[in-house]
Amino acid sequence: MQKRALVVGLGIAGMSATIGLRRAGWTPVIVERAPERRTGGYFVGLFPEGRQAAIDLGIAEHLHTRNPKRADGGGNAWSVNRRGRRRPALGFLDQPGEPAAVLRGDIEAALWQSTTDVEVRFGTTPVEITEGADGARVLLEDAGTAKRYREDFDLVVGADGMRSSVRRIVFGPHEDHLTTWNAMICAFQLKEQVPTYEASDSIIVARAKRAVWVFGLADHAPTALLTYRTKDFREQFSGSRDERLRAVYSGMDDDPVVRHVLDSLDEAPDHVFDSVHQVRMPRWSRGRVVLVGDAAWCMNLYSGMGATSSLRGGAALGVALREHPDDLAAALDAWETGLRPYITKHQRTARLKQQMFVPSSRRAAVLRSVLIGLARRIRGRRTATETGGQQVSALSGASR
Repeated sequence: MQKRALVVGLGIAGMSATIGLRRAGWTPVIVERAPERRTGGYFVGLFPEGRQAAIDLGIAEHLHTRNPKRADGGGNAWSVNRRGRRRPALGFLDQPGEPAAVLRGDIEAALWQSTTDVEVRFGTTPVEITEGADGARVLLEDAGTAKRYREDFDLVVGADGMRSSVRRIVFGPHEDHLTTWNAMICAFQLKEQVPTYEASDSIIVARAKRAVWVFGLADHAPTALLTYRTKDFREQFSGSRDERLRAVYSGMDDDPVVRHVLDSLDEAPDHVFDSVHQVRMPRWSRGRVVLVGDAAWCMNLYSGMGATSSLRGGAALGVALREHPDDLAAALDAWETGLRPYITKHQRTARLKQQMFVPSSRRAAVLRSVLIGLARRIRGRRTATETGGQQVSALSGASR
């Protein structure tokens, strides 16, 4: 008989793990707390490891990327200073690895096409997980009917985000695993670009402890990110979100970019407003329960590696289960041993990347500006050298 797995969560990590499980010969069942599948979403950069995982999962041909073509005059990155003057900058897409620009929903739509024949139960959450000798018994609850029922599985995959219900049930309270970064994010889609900028331009307004980012896309309105540092992240959830953000960005809202982003928030069809954390765990599995994606390692938005690591984690889980078909413990050990060094490296570099997104002080903001300017000049020289080399090669070939 085929082994059955319960996958909790219909996001990138959950669907990636589902495809991996199917390729390993398992029968997955997905439960999702939301009443329907999410669409749209904010900007995501997909790095080479994520693009390779998309190939491994067989979804690459369905994955729509949105990198602007700078040859057409758009897709430039601009930094705006305190006087409102813009100057060329290095944007998110200028990082090493040349990340692919996508919306979160683009990845989920590509994954969904490969999971449409998998049983999905919306409005359903796990309430209790009990492990026995032959499997894991899960108490599930249907939100619509409040009905609870028990079902047996050979494996439970917790892919239900940073505040994972599976992790809480099996591994303990969130406080035991969430590290506090004393920062907030608000990410959402804009209906239109900031006036006076090209449609696919990216814009950065970074001050000490507060920053606004606009991510330009090739064939879609930009998405925005508001991020700021705070001494008490719990207090940020009290009162009106809009009033909170306008108070935080008071003094910056005379800038047209900041004002446009703040004014657009009311019209955003979907948004994320949340505190920033990382998930740190000594072990991602226990018995017949394994965590993947943000539930296991949440590297946070500053790392830029959330989608990439979720795709890679799901694909790698399937490989491990294929290679150890009769030994679940060995499969989970091999999966974690192979993946953890990669996750640890990017969790550590996220602190430095946070300074790039939102500097911690005026001194850090100045240093950030200097470093980005230096990196941009180095990049410009390298591009000029490569272009010159290509021209020489072309001329040499033409003279033969």
